[in-house]
Amino acid sequence: MMSRFNKPHNGLLSPLILQGITAGWPICLGYIPTGLALGLLSQKAGLTPTEIGLMSLFVFAGSSQFIAVSMISSGAAPLAIIVTTFIINSRHLLMSSSLSVFFRNSGKAVLSLFAYGITDESFAVNHSRFNEGNWGISQALTVNHVSNLVWILSTIAGSYGGQFVPAHAFGIDFALPAMFICLLIFQIKGFAYMVTACIAGIAAVIFSLFISGSSYVMTASILAAAIGAWFHHRSKQ
Repeated sequence: MMSRFNKPHNGLLSPLILQGITAGWPICLGYIPTGLALGLLSQKAGLTPTEIGLMSLFVFAGSSQFIAVSMISSGAAPLAIIVTTFIINSRHLLMSSSLSVFFRNSGKAVLSLFAYGITDESFAVNHSRFNEGNWGISQALTVNHVSNLVWILSTIAGSYGGQFVPAHAFGIDFALPAMFICLLIFQIKGFAYMVTACIAGIAAVIFSLFISGSSYVMTASILAAAIGAWFHHRSKQ
């Protein structure tokens, strides 16, 4: 049966779209300075506005894009860049698996469109809204693709403006870590979440001493998620 949140609407923007925009605008606000920073760094690495725009369109993953740009500027081999970004983006498998329970009745085309737009930020927003209820595919897709559009435009604008800004100015290198820190703080809603975050941070630092590349991030995340899930399960008993 169609709920009141899924009824068709003849207006310019349906209530579902407006709900998605309302939920996604904080992501967009965070994407603007971060996207500008990425565009600026890309311009310093020798990429054109068209190239960074296409990267944002086809990859749409801030952390891996920052790393790819850094590797490009250092002259890394294409295969090394591809493998590194693949490892970093493999965390999306975990996020997609977590969200899949809310899309059991959706077709492959819808799932593919939604999967394309999953990022750390949109996952955090959509996952919490799905758990709260009264949230559907229309709102979730809006969150994903409005933020996607803002990200693409911001990176292109940053690339055009990069020629006027000196490298490393205004602390732009810290823009992405700052956004992740804010998202982490907003997601800590209990002691189990705090424990998981601390374990992930400590494990990542320790693993980085023994594991080359960026795979230590995924290893620490999996370990922390497993311990956090066990701790959360035990706390409910």
